[in-house]
Amino acid sequence: MAGNLRGRHFLKLLDFSPDEIRDLLSLSATLKANKRAGVRGRSLEGRSIALIFEKPSTRTRCAFTVACVDEGAHPEYLGKGDIQLGKKETVADTARVLGRMFDGIQFRGFAHETVETLAAFAGVPVWNGLTDSWHPTQILADLLTVSEEFGRLAGLALAYVGDGRNNMANSLMVGCAKLGMDVRIVAPEALHPEPGLVKTVEGICAETGGAVMVTADVGAGVDGAHAIYTDVWASMGEEAKLAERVALLKPYKVTPELMAATGRRDAIFLHCLPAFHNLETEVARQFPDVCEVADEVFDGPRSRVFDEAENRLHTIKAVMVATLGR
Repeated sequence: MAGNLRGRHFLKLLDFSPDEIRDLLSLSATLKANKRAGVRGRSLEGRSIALIFEKPSTRTRCAFTVACVDEGAHPEYLGKGDIQLGKKETVADTARVLGRMFDGIQFRGFAHETVETLAAFAGVPVWNGLTDSWHPTQILADLLTVSEEFGRLAGLALAYVGDGRNNMANSLMVGCAKLGMDVRIVAPEALHPEPGLVKTVEGICAETGGAVMVTADVGAGVDGAHAIYTDVWASMGEEAKLAERVALLKPYKVTPELMAATGRRDAIFLHCLPAFHNLETEVARQFPDVCEVADEVFDGPRSRVFDEAENRLHTIKAVMVATLGR
């Protein structure tokens, strides 16, 4: 079971076997059931957890904080203005200092190399809350949500529609392939994922019975999909590219017509959030065409985005309990 992950870092799903990922999902379901039953855990009692945030967050910060408190740990938020990470002090030196004071470290930021360096020097488990390359805790929440909806993962088809070379597309390809799913990246050719990663995912699929498709053809990409997934069209730090992305990605907006093109009445909609699904935010007002999903889909009966958001808590808790818990 997931107990064999004790002491491990959680940086990207490529580092984990299908059985280890399934164990984490099983533990997540157990911890979710316990919380809903009012059962408080104690597996992190007496632990102190550093939460480093170069990038702001709603779900990741709240999920790690509540997960720590639920299991008896003390979370300490460290924003980019609170510590000297990479400024007056190298990342390696910060890691060695924090590793002597904290029992585990979460990092959410830009370069994946930063979280790799933290893991190399901290001497305690390090968890990736998001980097520009990978978002593994989000994928666990996504997989748990799909599993809750359909009762299984192997053989299901998930189509990611949008920016196919961002951290979400990368992570979904790997996570879905590891669990034997049919994963499709539906994006304009200019935003296709790196060929080297696609080749790696094809190798995973050959071992797990999964499948991977990369296509610019929306109709072919979503046909038969059990889940349609999208993300904002410009990731954090790429706001200057928003107008360019709107021009490229307008045909990939998730609409009721796109959902219908799956040919499945039970197809669900997923999004890692935040979402520009209306014109009520500052960015959306500035770029009226920026909405990557229609309100009718986001707020519709097949949307599971808030189940998915809640599942960030339970899956993050599982990662900490499995790698650090008593």
